[in-house]
Amino acid sequence: MRYLLTGKEAQAIDQYTMEQMGVPSLVLMERAALEVARAAEREAKGLNGENPLSQVRIRAVCGTGNNGADGVAAARILFLKGYNAGALILGDPGEGSKQFQKQLQIARSFGMPVYQVGEEQPLKLKAELVIDAIFGVGLSREVGGMFADWVRRINEERAAGKIRRVIAVDLPSGIHGGSGQVMGTAVKADVTVTFGWEKRGSVLYPGRDYAGQVETADIGFSPAAVNLLEEIPACAYGPEDLARIPERKAYSNKGSFGRVLIVAGSANMCGAAFLCALGAYRMGAGLVKVLTVEENRQPLLQLLPEVILETYTESQLMEGREEFRQMIDAQCQWADVVILGPGLGSKEYVEYLVEDILTAACTPVVVDADGLNAIAAHPYLTSYFTENLIITPHLGEMSRLTGEPIAQMKQDTAAWAKSYALRYGLTCVLKDAATVVASRDGEIYINTSGNSAMAKAGSGDVLAGVIGGLLALGMEEKESARLGVYLHGRAGDLAAARSGPHGLLARELADGLTKAAFNRGELKRD
Repeated sequence: MRYLLTGKEAQAIDQYTMEQMGVPSLVLMERAALEVARAAEREAKGLNGENPLSQVRIRAVCGTGNNGADGVAAARILFLKGYNAGALILGDPGEGSKQFQKQLQIARSFGMPVYQVGEEQPLKLKAELVIDAIFGVGLSREVGGMFADWVRRINEERAAGKIRRVIAVDLPSGIHGGSGQVMGTAVKADVTVTFGWEKRGSVLYPGRDYAGQVETADIGFSPAAVNLLEEIPACAYGPEDLARIPERKAYSNKGSFGRVLIVAGSANMCGAAFLCALGAYRMGAGLVKVLTVEENRQPLLQLLPEVILETYTESQLMEGREEFRQMIDAQCQWADVVILGPGLGSKEYVEYLVEDILTAACTPVVVDADGLNAIAAHPYLTSYFTENLIITPHLGEMSRLTGEPIAQMKQDTAAWAKSYALRYGLTCVLKDAATVVASRDGEIYINTSGNSAMAKAGSGDVLAGVIGGLLALGMEEKESARLGVYLHGRAGDLAAARSGPHGLLARELADGLTKAAFNRGELKRD
């Protein structure tokens, strides 16, 4: 597990390290600059391996804050190694931070070229490699004026091939450190060298698209510093977290690994039930039962003979309400986990089915797809929400649940997921290109596995099954949601590597879960 900090959290750790631990700011800055310089030197050698010292021009484009100071220091280190390196200063150095002014003084003392750029000066940037040090993680307003002009110039020359590599210091300039949003305009980097911990802004979209390859450098922060923050920071999982999967004991039987009841599927929609059940079985559940309409009996038995089936008709549900409720009670008592929603459709009876399940289930319940749509259409159903509930909406479903536009939620998906989880005391899995899991205690997980090949029908059904399978193995709701999302994305990465970016099918996600869960060495991108 690794932490992902907001800009404010990163600044708080900076202050703690300097004020409480006694590490001078210039020491931290020098170590940060060394890491940026190492990355720049590596990239320069990649551009011209024979003679990068004279053939590759390096310019640090710097603001006048501490991020700019890092850039000036990195350029100075490269200059002293013999590189054709210098710094362009945007704004008035006299109004810069103390650290910036100190670094500028040091650079000039060594004779490094420094170019001050004003509002009226033409935009001139002759460099093959640019160090972006205009703004850091503390940016809270839109980029404007000459700063926006320079950001656009960097991007234009990079797109035209004049600038061949861009290295961002801590975070690409113009990206919000907490939400990943573009603050008006932002630098498109090839590499981002960040310090201490990754930043949320480089993990959430669109910031992830701007950050390029993210490298986290140790510059001397205490690992314990994150424990002193007001809230536990967001986190992400990697291959090391595969150890969280419960072991399968030798002395056991199918009942030892949990019973999953999947309430899914409608006429002509048995695929959702199949994919969800397959995901639960592949994740290790011992018994999986699908409660579905009678029309799905034959195709489901052909697709997945391992599944247990319980069927009903629409007339049974609507006309024999008391008998149907008794049947639901019996099914929920059998189950250790209930998954509700995939492929249920939107007929009138779905409202009553969702209500019956939510009132009868005393075990963890995963609500997905049409289960969520039924709740959105009938808000009184939220009165049945309990702390053992996991909801798995995509942005469209979340918009229907909250009544808020998708565009607004995209501005900060983590904040919206957290708000909903805290409001109802449940676990919210808000599915997006970077899926967010918010638990009822307010903690945030941001997923970094997965790829666009997974944007296919049925992918969400598999995810619901994966989470349900982990719950069946005995994991609690927060951990099942986090690990389920990670494994689902990791399976997608493995499958996409085989099938390519376009040919991935949802059932391949389920079939790839075994490798995703137990092969730690196959994926480099983790």
